[in-house]
Amino acid sequence: MIQSMTGYGKSVLQLPTKKISIELKSLNSKSLDLNARMPSMYRAKELDIRKLIARSLVRGKVDFSLFVEITGEDTSSKINKTVVKEYIKQLKDVVDGDATELLKMAVRMPDAITTERDDIDEEEWSLISKEIDTAISNIVIYREDEGATLKKDFEDRIGTLRQLLEEVITMDPERIDGVRARLEKGIADIKEKVDENRFEQELVYYIEKFDITEEKVRLENHLDYFTQALDSEDSNGKKLGFISQEIGREINTIGSKSNYAPMQKLVVQMKDELEKIKEQLLNVL
Repeated sequence: MIQSMTGYGKSVLQLPTKKISIELKSLNSKSLDLNARMPSMYRAKELDIRKLIARSLVRGKVDFSLFVEITGEDTSSKINKTVVKEYIKQLKDVVDGDATELLKMAVRMPDAITTERDDIDEEEWSLISKEIDTAISNIVIYREDEGATLKKDFEDRIGTLRQLLEEVITMDPERIDGVRARLEKGIADIKEKVDENRFEQELVYYIEKFDITEEKVRLENHLDYFTQALDSEDSNGKKLGFISQEIGREINTIGSKSNYAPMQKLVVQMKDELEKIKEQLLNVL
């Protein structure tokens, strides 16, 4: 089942003194491009977090965020009383002001507030790790839902390409007759006598140069292969991309060999459908 690289997942953990929110957002990218934001005290676990995400998301531009909201009395920020008192003393020497106003000025000074960096509680981290797994599961579900939408779009466009190919196949005998008629008319217009056997040999050679039988067969095979890849268990956008390149190669060759305006119009429509497929493939994992 194919997955989109576009996704969003969130999970919230409520602890006795804090609420921890975990968010994952992803967009398309050629490789895994992970940006992690979290409070400094959790940086020691960043490598573990990256491994968890890489194992499940594989590819995409991923933004991971871990937010902490203190909901209890516990706080790691403390007033440095000694420093604040010294600031107030110095401020009094400069200006004669209200004590409250001096305090407001003092706490804005450097080192007035200190943040104690606590060690990570392993029991707490175990709970957080489970919530990260939940957020990852949520974004994978989102990606799968988006992938199902993409798959339906691919199937519709591959179906359109098959219809256009059938029209090309149906039109091909008429095209060959047209090529033969133009050559015969060209010879007649220059009013030259020609060796009929030699002319027929040259005609066959010329028509063979414009034969698209192999291209029609290969294109049909590539369309079948694309459909099979869509139904595979894994999501492989790169593989689908390679197949689409082969589809494009056959369509281009048919266009260059056709030498017939009605068929070239069909080729233009095929190229348009294929271009839309390629644009959507950029979002496939």
